[in-house]
Amino acid sequence: MFLKQKRCGKIKGRGCADGRKQRIYKSKEETSSPTIHIESLFLTSIIDALEDRHVVTLDIPGAFMQADIDELVHVKLHGELADLLVRVDPSYAQFVTFENNQKVIYTELDKALYGTLQAALLFWKKLSAFLKDKLGFEENPYDACVMNKQINGFQATIGWHVDDVKLSHQSQEVLED
Repeated sequence: MFLKQKRCGKIKGRGCADGRKQRIYKSKEETSSPTIHIESLFLTSIIDALEDRHVVTLDIPGAFMQADIDELVHVKLHGELADLLVRVDPSYAQFVTFENNQKVIYTELDKALYGTLQAALLFWKKLSAFLKDKLGFEENPYDACVMNKQINGFQATIGWHVDDVKLSHQSQEVLED
């Protein structure tokens, strides 16, 4: 678990699994997620400038945790992290065991977790499906991380690298919706 204080004073936490043990049985092809090609990023930025589009960039918070995990994965929480979990939710106290005089809790993942090999791919699949099936975007035939849709007579473009997104459209109001 990584904790850091943001400029606004809030504490941001990031859980991180150690995916190295998955490399034994997961191939790169099974776990690699597409990301926007640098050429696509440059070209969409040129189009944004030439067409005088409005551009919004954003980070999707807790992106990986929005995707369901696709296999049985156990995570070992030990020491201060186990103590913190029990403090936040006392019902976990029943799962505490001790190894080498240190508190340990084993838990099963329901959602993708940063550090598991397939987390980025699972999130990419979820985001792509949402953009296509729910919002009606069409995938660019040359880049799986660029999609377009006609909105109010103008093209909207979305491109992303993992959970960092760039949206553009002629109308600021479209981007705010």
